[in-house]
Amino acid sequence: MKTLLKNAREQKGIKTRELAQLLGIDQALVSKFENGSRKPTREQISKLATALDINFEELMIAWLKEKILYEIGTDDLALKAMLLAEEEIKYNISYVRKSLSKNLQVLLNEIDELKSKLDNFRQFDSYRIKQALELEYTFESNRIEGNTLTLRETDLVINEGLTISGKSMREHLEAINHKEAIDYIKQLMDKNTSLIEREVLAIHNLILRGIHPEDAGRYRKVQVMIKGSTHMPPQPFLVAKEMEDYFIWYEENKSKMHPIVLAAEMHERLVTIHPFIDGNGRTSRLIMNLILLQHGYVIANIKGDYDSRMKYYQALETAQTSNNKEDFLVFIAQIEKESLERYLSIIQPA
Repeated sequence: MKTLLKNAREQKGIKTRELAQLLGIDQALVSKFENGSRKPTREQISKLATALDINFEELMIAWLKEKILYEIGTDDLALKAMLLAEEEIKYNISYVRKSLSKNLQVLLNEIDELKSKLDNFRQFDSYRIKQALELEYTFESNRIEGNTLTLRETDLVINEGLTISGKSMREHLEAINHKEAIDYIKQLMDKNTSLIEREVLAIHNLILRGIHPEDAGRYRKVQVMIKGSTHMPPQPFLVAKEMEDYFIWYEENKSKMHPIVLAAEMHERLVTIHPFIDGNGRTSRLIMNLILLQHGYVIANIKGDYDSRMKYYQALETAQTSNNKEDFLVFIAQIEKESLERYLSIIQPA
């Protein structure tokens, strides 16, 4: 792979410094990729393929081959282990492909093309753009749950520290808390922290801080019903076990699924368990977006207007009551596609 990278860079007439800028990494790291002393990450492989016009599949195969050889070396039992692994990989691939509809697969392909384009323009990204989009996310996510602050009022509360006349203290706290929760998931993303119970409880604690302090970051102890839904969440004594299974499922599937599907599944599964008295929707959407950000995608911002909210709730209801997640997965994929398109329209040079 190291020869492939170097030859492609030289053929394009790109210097290591220029390639490093395109990838958003140190120049020394590019040199290490080319001399074989350091292996790129999966995300960096995607960026390298785009920047150097290398066939992604060809580069990915070369990367995986080297990764496998590094792990198994020349052990006498390596070939036998490879044969067993081959059968399991074939089974997993077959299972994943069968579980995705043609419509969803087309959407995922379009999303990954958009992400690849976005990766080429990361250098035009800025703190101000992210700040504005995160403000919109806070506004929309709270609006879904009934918060009546406008986008401008949300900005004044978060960034100017102002109090809006006629709006409740809860609505002010929801805006402030959600902004802090976004900052927290960005910290988790930067640290590449795995999703564990402690982090989910910490996110929920931020969401309900000062609103329901006795319930913030704690699983519910009473039975709840979801307004407007026929889905009945599990009894409170089952919540801890359901959440344990939730994290086990994540660990077993996080490397098998497309990140969009994984993020949507983790959202749906959490909100279906409904482990908290309040704040389940906002926490579930934050978990979903943490996973998306960790994989290099952008925040999927579900709008809070009536039509968008109804489509969202209906897709969730179908997933929860008919064991058919297709509508919800497609809904989330479409939201992510639209979010990527908008992000690109903002940062892409004219």
